[in-house]
Amino acid sequence: MSLLFVLALQAGVLAQSVHEPARGTAERTDILNAVRPMLEARVGPPVEFVVNWMRSGNGWAFVQLSPQRPGGGKIDISRTTYADGADYMDGLVTFALLRQQFDRWNLIDFAVGPTDVFWQGDPLYAQLPPGLTPY
Repeated sequence: MSLLFVLALQAGVLAQSVHEPARGTAERTDILNAVRPMLEARVGPPVEFVVNWMRSGNGWAFVQLSPQRPGGGKIDISRTTYADGADYMDGLVTFALLRQQFDRWNLIDFAVGPTDVFWQGDPLYAQLPPGLTPY
């Protein structure tokens, strides 16, 4: 019996490992849909994303996204809430940390256009599983 328990425990740990949600999966769609309202409120709708980095595991997700208009149209930053600070941004590249709770993905932290790795040294990010963030 104890061997079966150990094998079941290992299977549970492996099932929660960090991974990239595949295109077309509900997990990937749900993560992107959790980020979309925050960004649309700042740049205007509609927004779709080019996914530069997406990892999920142990109830956490971290993404790096390049927002665009449907079909690949460029978002004019001068017509967004970021217009005044655009000279100090790295475009509209968006980083977001999400947590899955209550059967949905919730936005925990985000940065739009950061010029450095904003999460290094933040205690919140120290609790994330290895491999969730790109650096």
